[in-house]
Amino acid sequence: MTRTLERTLGLKELILIVIGTVIGSGIFIVPATVLQQTGGSLSLSLLVWFIAGVLSLLGALTYGELGAANPDAGGLYVYIRDAFGPLPAFLYGWTAFFVIGSGSVATLAVAFTGYLGQLVPVSPLVAKVVAVLMIAVIMVINVRGTRESANVQNWTTGIKATALVVMSIVLIVMGSRMGEAPPASMERVSGLSLFSALGLAMIGVLWAYEGWQYATFSAGETRDPQRTFPRGIIFGTAVLIAIYLLANVAYVAALGPEQAASSERIAADAVGALLGTGAAKLIAVVILISMFSAANGLTLTAPRLSYAMSRDGLFFNKLAEVHPRFGTPAFAVVAGSLWAMLLAATGTFEQLLTYVVFVGWIFYALGALSIFWYRKANGAPSTYRVPGYPVTPVLFVAAAAAIVINTVFTQPGRAAVGIVLVLIGIPAFLFWRSRKRVAEAAGTEV
Repeated sequence: MTRTLERTLGLKELILIVIGTVIGSGIFIVPATVLQQTGGSLSLSLLVWFIAGVLSLLGALTYGELGAANPDAGGLYVYIRDAFGPLPAFLYGWTAFFVIGSGSVATLAVAFTGYLGQLVPVSPLVAKVVAVLMIAVIMVINVRGTRESANVQNWTTGIKATALVVMSIVLIVMGSRMGEAPPASMERVSGLSLFSALGLAMIGVLWAYEGWQYATFSAGETRDPQRTFPRGIIFGTAVLIAIYLLANVAYVAALGPEQAASSERIAADAVGALLGTGAAKLIAVVILISMFSAANGLTLTAPRLSYAMSRDGLFFNKLAEVHPRFGTPAFAVVAGSLWAMLLAATGTFEQLLTYVVFVGWIFYALGALSIFWYRKANGAPSTYRVPGYPVTPVLFVAAAAAIVINTVFTQPGRAAVGIVLVLIGIPAFLFWRSRKRVAEAAGTEV
């Protein structure tokens, strides 16, 4: 009898998976860029963060119903497969395994060594070794048990979220530069330039919010998923919006709009300005914990996608095996982690992510559109229904389409390379499908 994944995740774990996977390094860096793009206006900056958060929440509301309707491992892959067929689902899984998921883990591991260098000297060679070791430690944790990995996620996410909130409150209480006007040297934005600036800023902010959809991969390990999963993904995303808005206000309160907009390490600079360099180093520690937590969240969730693909006979059969002792998709975890180690050691993740990350939004839109297929096939669910249907999923799909179209028109070369990299998966799909058919005809496994 083939062993399946056990349902061990509760509401708390799902909420902390969402928060922990999303909060990596973005909130510690991106706010300065957004302030630059909005002419140093805190109100416009907050508007961008709020709108991007609402768009993410629209996606979470939609995926909440999908997770309740089909609480299976693989989440987004499964929704796309059911509604649009195996090819687009495979292309998403292919891209996620080789670039988006593994590349994100590699990015966090390399960034981890960068912040570690603020505390202790780190040579280029040592940095690569540390990055690989970080991924290896997370791999071992996730192989040894979903419950163990979730516990690590709970603690690390709790530490970084609490630190962010406490930091923000302290900066707001102690800061006195909230009311400062942006300097005349900063470019004012209005009319069409305002619209363009807000759109450009939105791209970076949506990147800072990205990751809430990874919770869908773990729907197959969620207890009472029809009730727990929608609550977890929605509440986790809503908490993110509040934390991000609070942090943005805190940075400007501490530094003022001009200094905040020009800062390369806005969190550390804000804390250092009011509390001294010693406290600023504590922020580096918090960021290290934050990136470790985000990488762990990705490793806790993303392998469930390749597990689902393998279970469908469209990837290496070994990745669909559940470890007899630990109850985890151990081979899927190891395979994804080893690939992430290679990307981190060689630095190739930077080029791959640059080209492909926007393509993810095509698949996020397809995932949201799947809700219409599920409603037609199964009717409205009795446990959780997305509020504002059909407007809610349509708005999210429109936002995703806007991101993709904006990238295609503003960076056509990069967009073309990214799409080609995804389409390279078509020959792989045809290969795996033919192997599956041969195996089915012979009555054997792929």
